[in-house]
Parts: sequence; C-alpha cells; structure tokens
Amino acid sequence: MPETTSSSKASTLPRHLGLFGLWLLVVNGLIGAGIFGLPGGAAKLAGEYSPLIYLFCALLILPILLCMAELASYFSGSGGPVRYGTAAFGPFIGFQAGWLYYIARLVSFAANSVLLVDSIGYFWPAATEGINRTLLLTFIIAGLTLINVLGSVRAMRSLALLTVMKFAVLLLLVTAAASLLGSQLMPQFNPLHVFDSPYDIGGATLLLIYAFVGFESVVVPAGEAKNPARDMPRALLLGLLLVTLLYVGIQLVSVAAVPAIGGSASPLLDVAASLFGPAGALLLMFGVVASVAANLLGAIFSTPRASFALAEDGSLPRWFARVQPRFLTPANSIVFFGALALLLTLYGSFLWLAAATVVSRLLLYSLTCAAVPVLRPRLANANSFVLPLGYLFPLLGLAACIWLALQVSWSAIVATSLFILLGTVLYLLARWQAKPRK
Repeated sequence: MPETTSSSKASTLPRHLGLFGLWLLVVNGLIGAGIFGLPGGAAKLAGEYSPLIYLFCALLILPILLCMAELASYFSGSGGPVRYGTAAFGPFIGFQAGWLYYIARLVSFAANSVLLVDSIGYFWPAATEGINRTLLLTFIIAGLTLINVLGSVRAMRSLALLTVMKFAVLLLLVTAAASLLGSQLMPQFNPLHVFDSPYDIGGATLLLIYAFVGFESVVVPAGEAKNPARDMPRALLLGLLLVTLLYVGIQLVSVAAVPAIGGSASPLLDVAASLFGPAGALLLMFGVVASVAANLLGAIFSTPRASFALAEDGSLPRWFARVQPRFLTPANSIVFFGALALLLTLYGSFLWLAAATVVSRLLLYSLTCAAVPVLRPRLANANSFVLPLGYLFPLLGLAACIWLALQVSWSAIVATSLFILLGTVLYLLARWQAKPRK
C-alpha cells in the first residue's frame, strides 16, 4: 500500500517545527541578500513600473509554491525535491532534483558574496576593483570554508534573531522613508500601459524572481514538522504575502528617494544615504553585512551536506562522503562547494549571478509541478493538502516556468547546462564505483 503522509522509513528526527518555525524558514528563504541589491536593477529595467513587477512575480510563483505545498503534505520525511523527484520519476531524476537544488544554492551563495563586496565598496570603493576584489572574495569564501571544515558554527545566529534583524532594518527604512516622502512615494504611471512601455518587463521579471526563490528550503526538513500537511501550506502562503508587501514598499521608497537608482550597485545604501545621511547608510550597512553574512554561513554549512548525503546514497562519488577524521566534518564536500563558489564570484556580477540562479530554480520548479499529477493519484488521502480545480495549478506553474525560461540569457543557460553535465558525470561515476568488481 503506498505511503501517504508517512515515508517508507520512520523519521528519527524530533518533530518540533510548528507553523511559526516553518514560517521563519519560508521568510528567511525568501528574504536573503537579494533585496539589498535588486531595486537598482529593477528600476533600470522597469522604471516606475518596477513595484508592479514584484506583484507579478508573486503571482507567477504562487502556483509553484502551492504545488510544493501539496507535495510536502504527501511525505512526512525530510528530503524535499529529492524525495519528490525520486518517487515520481525514479532515482536519476531524483538525483537531478537534488543537484539542481545544490546548484541553485551554490550560485546564490556566489551572488550574495559579490553583493557583500559591492556593499563594502560603498565605503571603500577600491574593494570592488582589480586585485582588491579578488583578494576580498577569496578571503571571505576561504574563511567561511575553513570555519566549516573546522566544525565551528559559533558565528551562526539563531533563525528567529536573524529574522528580527532583517525585518528591523528593512521595516525601519520603509516606514521612515514613507513618512519623509509622503505623497511622493506613489509613482506616476498608467498600469494599463505597463506592457507597452519601452522598458524590459521580461528581463525585470526574471531578475526579481530571484527575490522570490528560496521558499523550497522549508520542505527539506519536513521530517521535523509537527503537522506538515496542515502547517506547510499556511507557512508558505503567509510568508509569500508578507514578503511581497515588504518588497513593494522597498521598491516604492527606492524609486521615489533616488530617481537615478537604476545605475546603483548598492541601491538601498544610496536610498538610506539620500534620506538619512551617512548615519543612515552606516546603519543599513550593518543590516546588509549581518543579513548577507548569515546567509553565506547558513548556505556553506547546509548545502555541502546535500552533496555529502547524495554521496552516502551512492548518487555521487564516495569522495564527497569522506569525513575529516579530526574535526568530523564533510571536508571534501565543503571544499568543493567553496572552490566552485569562488570561481563563480571571480567571473560574475551580482545581477548576472542572480539571473543565472533562476535557471536551475526553474528546472527544479518544473520538476515539482510535473510531479503533482504523477503522485496525487498514488499518495493523496483525506489528510493531504490537495489543490482544487484538478491540475490547473500544476499547469499554471509549468506555464510560468516556461515563460520565465524564455526570458533567460543564453550565457545563463550554458552555465547551468555545464553544471548539470558535471552532476551527470559525477552521478555516472558514482554508479560505476558501486558496481561489483569481478
């Protein structure tokens, strides 16, 4: 008899995540470092229409998010996309789902590393140029890699504290700016003419989707949720609603406060400086550093564990599963992640990397939407979260992924294809290693 809300193996992890804990995961997955760097690019591509693009992105991501919520209600164990892909399409596709998740986190890590250096460059311009940029990026990534190889996690903040810090800085900026700008906050445009404007609406949408990805991280630890079928959909929807409203407020403030925001590499710092002077920029800088550093620490701590787990399951070469005997950490997986991330940061800008990570997310989300029609007849029961209107939402999710894919640059497609090829080669090598020798 097929499993519904329980996995084939009983979970040994304590189920301590309630609705609030899951909501924290959703919000922190969505609000990473991107919102500190995206308003400038959004204004450049969509001008006064840019606040509307956030709403459009939320509508595009909604059916995908709902499909993820339905799949999460079918499984009580952890694993997320890997579990869904394996159950629906077999172990190879399940591996690719896990590898796509790995790639997305890797490229996001690289993008956020670049954003951190760009933000430092606001106060030290030489940091973003030539050898200084290379040395600073190398120092940041090598330092984070070493910390994780040594097993030290003292620099990690609690999830709730990080959420408070992020919201405190961003909400303070929006509310204080709104009180100063007053009626200037609302841009002058005709919403009916948004797609007839000279702006690149497709490009702006593709860029801002980066601010709406990351919610899938909440389904990975589903084995620790008290009631995933009930709480997961609520956490996802509440998180998306709150974050969308915050993003729209930030973009309205950015466009109104700094008309030339489209040319800024550190837009929110420019906004804070314009409205509140150097002290405002310095305060926001602390928020940027805290948010980005916590994001980087969390990513380099958790993501190498994915390659480690895939190696333990025989889907990656055994090299990735080796444990450093003194520090008892997956050192090989950590170093591999750090080396790839450094390579990406040295040759990519924040905006390019932000767009590039969307490609792997789109493939991952497409697999998720495609898995719903396969798994629903087999696994759905009275306790599951089953979407209404048949398979309309999976179809809408796939349509959104296809439309977004048409906006992607060829360079981003080629980069993601090379990563998928690398993963496939590693997968085949692992299978070859697992074959019995005569």
